[in-house]
Amino acid sequence: MNLPQHPELLDRLASAYALGTLRGGARRRFETLAREQAPVRAAALIWQSRVASMNELQAPAEPSPAVWTRIDNLVRAEREKTAMAAAREAKAPPPGGWLRSLALWRGTTAAGALATVLAVVTAVGLRDEMGAQIGELQAKLSAQPQIEYVAVLNDEQASASMLVTFDPKNGRLTLQRVGGYQEAADKSLQLWALPPGAAPRSLGVLSQEKLLQLAADQRDVREVPALAISLEPRGGVPSETGPTGPVLFKGALIQKML
Repeated sequence: MNLPQHPELLDRLASAYALGTLRGGARRRFETLAREQAPVRAAALIWQSRVASMNELQAPAEPSPAVWTRIDNLVRAEREKTAMAAAREAKAPPPGGWLRSLALWRGTTAAGALATVLAVVTAVGLRDEMGAQIGELQAKLSAQPQIEYVAVLNDEQASASMLVTFDPKNGRLTLQRVGGYQEAADKSLQLWALPPGAAPRSLGVLSQEKLLQLAADQRDVREVPALAISLEPRGGVPSETGPTGPVLFKGALIQKML
């Protein structure tokens, strides 16, 4: 299936993959497509970066007080039942050995049943809390910046090295290093737009941070089919000269349809 031709489905699968709700064979098939198709890989990286950025915003959550109330009620009821059974046993004539064994098995069975009930009640309460947290997370994600253009820049071995997204609402290019490349202290990486039939145009010089942002206008990326990153002297080179060093990473710039 060509997922890039179904952008809404791709976005849903990428979000489920990042949140961990896409499992089993579906998750393995999505990972295979991500390795083979750059747009799928880009969608997965975008959602993973979104979810990672949200982790620090999530405060520790405890189960609802109602969950603990239900557990306490069940424990009290079981204790009263055990006490009543013990009182009846005390009033009864001394039983034989097999009756003592029967009482022991009854107590063990009751304890196992109580443990099962407690586990189910706790799971239900945690599920409710998790559903509320996921709803809150999805609300926050919907307020994230608008992403209109995406590019995954690969090295010569076709390994993803840089994820580039463009937010026209805020006029911002966001670059995230996803490979292990690190330039020397006296060198800089420079981002270039590669318009068809025209010379490369500089979009900015990158710092050595893993995640950085560059100011950009939609005119800088509109109708640009590809981006590239070259290795230049520290501070970069003027846009008019074009890249003077080797081109390390290159990839198609894709306009999202969502």
